[in-house]
Amino acid sequence: MLIAEVFHSIQGEGRYVGVPSVFVRTSGCNLRCWFCDTPYTSWNPEGEQRTVDSLLEQVLGYDCEHVVITGGEPMLVKELMPLTQQLASTGHHLTIETAGSVDLDVEADLMSISPKLANSTPTDSEWTLRHNQRRHRPNVIHRLISDYDYQLKFVIDTPDDVTEVESWLDEFPQVTPDHVYLMPQATDREPLREKSAWLADIVKSHGWRLSPRLHVELWGNTRGT
Repeated sequence: MLIAEVFHSIQGEGRYVGVPSVFVRTSGCNLRCWFCDTPYTSWNPEGEQRTVDSLLEQVLGYDCEHVVITGGEPMLVKELMPLTQQLASTGHHLTIETAGSVDLDVEADLMSISPKLANSTPTDSEWTLRHNQRRHRPNVIHRLISDYDYQLKFVIDTPDDVTEVESWLDEFPQVTPDHVYLMPQATDREPLREKSAWLADIVKSHGWRLSPRLHVELWGNTRGT
């Protein structure tokens, strides 16, 4: 499988923010979000071919309970099934980061789903149509939130995006507010703080959660942190 990077850091987003974790980042994505903060796994995928055994050896070497498998879109990678099965058998806590547009029968303690809103669509690109056709797959979302513990992380660029979040959630009435996280679209500290300030009022009024981007606060938009 094509792997962009493996590193030991702390979780910067969602439910387990601040928890030491090993990150396994696959390369390759079926979407092309214009604001993607890892273009080396989507717009210009790079990495090296790795076997399941070599990844297991490296992950186990960190002696860290939490493992986050991210991308790109890791659910595109068939080898993820044996990798997650073996990591689960060794007692690791597994989080899978996905856009929720591809289904795969993996082991996961937390399915971290980041649905892509219209605000993610690239403009003036050959990917515009393909991205919009692929970004919302209700049947996949229904399966993931039925079969896994989950969180929903929505990337918010402007206050107008919140209306789309509300419409999106109307399709999935089983989702309770405590599973919903709003996360500011920003890769620099100052716009991150500015957007977090007005997002705080929005999540309070809906009973949702505000997700920081702690890795950006600490290290900026730096690869492998």
